[in-house]
Amino acid sequence: MNFCIFRNLIRESYGQTLDIQRDLFQNAIEQKHLGVLPQHHLISVEHEHVYTFGKHAEKANLLVNNSFLQNIGAEVFEIERGGDITYHGPGQLVVYPIFDIEQMQIGLKKFVANIEQSIINTLADYGIVAGIIPDRIGVWLDIGQKTERKIAAIGIKSSRYVTMHGLALNVNTDLNMFNHIVPCGILNKGVTSMEKELNDKIDIFEVNKKLITHFKHIFELQNYEQ
Repeated sequence: MNFCIFRNLIRESYGQTLDIQRDLFQNAIEQKHLGVLPQHHLISVEHEHVYTFGKHAEKANLLVNNSFLQNIGAEVFEIERGGDITYHGPGQLVVYPIFDIEQMQIGLKKFVANIEQSIINTLADYGIVAGIIPDRIGVWLDIGQKTERKIAAIGIKSSRYVTMHGLALNVNTDLNMFNHIVPCGILNKGVTSMEKELNDKIDIFEVNKKLITHFKHIFELQNYEQ
């Protein structure tokens, strides 16, 4: 069993959460260097409008200029995760696991697979059938069909087997915000949300609760009691 500190869903700017992640990430690495087992953390947030570039992202995949971004109140961050460009904003559930996966005795591939399965299981709770595509991180619907579309993105960073960044699940997300980018650098693939698939507004707090429940089961997490 892995003891974990959970920080449940709030609305917070991307920059604020990024600072928290970086502090927890760095502290975990320093603890490992000293031979101390670091604490696992799982952070759930909704962000204000923001576009983030991974470390190998193509700048051309942002299709609008700075003045347009200012007009819609969107920020831009260049960050240390893998992957290309993506969007975060209201109605989207973003979850950041700051885990020591060495302590969990799993590798990075298994870590990503566990995240994907947690999302797939959560969507199944709502009757949405989802899956994964080999060599393409994230969670998709209608795989192999012309209507193939992405409902959740994953981008992570790891060092000394400590992870940061994480997943973004479109719950009630304004999908028009993805029209301003080439999502994850993948052309000609649609983006969807739970709201669009179910034709109804979804309680994001309930989705968060279900997702955390699946995380707890798959990663064998237990609340850390101080």
